[in-house]
Order: sequence, then C-alpha cells, then structure tokens
Amino acid sequence: MKETTQIAPTNSFKMIKAMALIGILCGLLIVLTYEGTLARIADLKEKALQEAIFKVLPESTQTQAFSYNESSFDIASKGDQNLVYAGYDENGELIGLAIVASGQGYADVIRVLYGYSIDNQKIIGFYVLESKETPGLGDKIEKDPSFLSNFEALDASLNEAKSAIQNKIITVKKGEKVNEWEIDGITGATISSRAIGDIIGKSTQKWIPIIYKNQSVFKKYRNEQSQQ
Repeated sequence: MKETTQIAPTNSFKMIKAMALIGILCGLLIVLTYEGTLARIADLKEKALQEAIFKVLPESTQTQAFSYNESSFDIASKGDQNLVYAGYDENGELIGLAIVASGQGYADVIRVLYGYSIDNQKIIGFYVLESKETPGLGDKIEKDPSFLSNFEALDASLNEAKSAIQNKIITVKKGEKVNEWEIDGITGATISSRAIGDIIGKSTQKWIPIIYKNQSVFKKYRNEQSQQ
C-alpha cells in the first residue's frame, strides 16, 4: 500500500501567503506601470490626432479645438467633451472641420476622423484613428486607395432648410456607387467598409446641421486672432 504524502498545514499557509504577496506585488507593478505611462500614451494620442487633422483637412496649417455645449460652440478647454477641430490655412481662412466618430466594426470598435468642408458641404478627408479589423482584409479601410478616394469629395449636403442631411451617407457594394453620397465598398471587407458608412452616416446626421448653423463661430475666431 502506497504511502500518501501530506503537506503540513504550516507549509500550506506559507505557500498561500507567498502566492498572495506575489499577486499583490504583480498588481502593484501593473498599476504603477499604467500610471507611469498614462500621460505618455495620452500625449502620443494627442499628437497622432493633430497629425490626422491636417490629413483630413488638406491645405490647413493650423487648428483649433471647439467644444459643443447645449446649442453653441466655444473654444475648448482641457477635459471638454463633444469636440470638433477647425482647420485654417496660412491666411486664417477656414478650410473645414475635423470630426471624430466611432462605431462597431467586424472585430471591435472603429474610431475615425473625417474632414468636412462647410462651403462645399462635402467630406474632404478620412483617417482611421483606431481599428482592430482583420489584417489583410478589414484593415483595407485604412490602406485601400480606391476606398480612401471615396472621401475626397463625398456629398454631405443639407436639405433646403439646412436642418438635416439631404441624403444619408451609406456604403454600397463594390462597383455599385451611382450617387455622390454613397461609399464604394471593399470586396472581401464588406462588414468593415459598411461599418465606415454607418459610422459616418450617423455622425454627419448629428453634427453637420449643428456645425453649419454655428459656422460663424469658427470664422469669427480666426478674425479675432488676426486682429490681435
């Protein structure tokens, strides 16, 4: 008959105590690492956002963030929500607004930035800020030249009363685009490309009428700056 080796209670307690201490130390290290890199990560994201603004608003050389509160825009302060970014050329003329939007993609939430020209009522630029879409397929929304060309002059016109988007922006199957407000999709990345249409469609419905109504705020800001 085989003898059964038993661990002494005192040894078991020591093992549990050691494991608990290791767990606490690991948790502490994770928290310290997170806290230590949080500011750096935030700075990198802000830098990436600023670079993206210039990409979606061609010809702009300077930007200013504005926050929307209830019914109007004001110059943004740190911590403000509902931000849009005005882009201006070297003469202080308003090029357009850069708007952050997000929504569910195939794998996870997709976060994008698009540029809107108030004068032309068109989307004039697009950039993917965050995405975890499938490499080689879904990530074509970031790289495919044909898909990205959709956003060089995508119609986002308002109705006659300027109160709503005339035609909701949508994604259609590759090769089936016939209207200026349609996005030509990507074969093999149907869900991801349709997600972009849904994200921008919903965002423009919300923001474009508000931005158009308050366009004087963005133009007035640069006029005031040039007089100082």
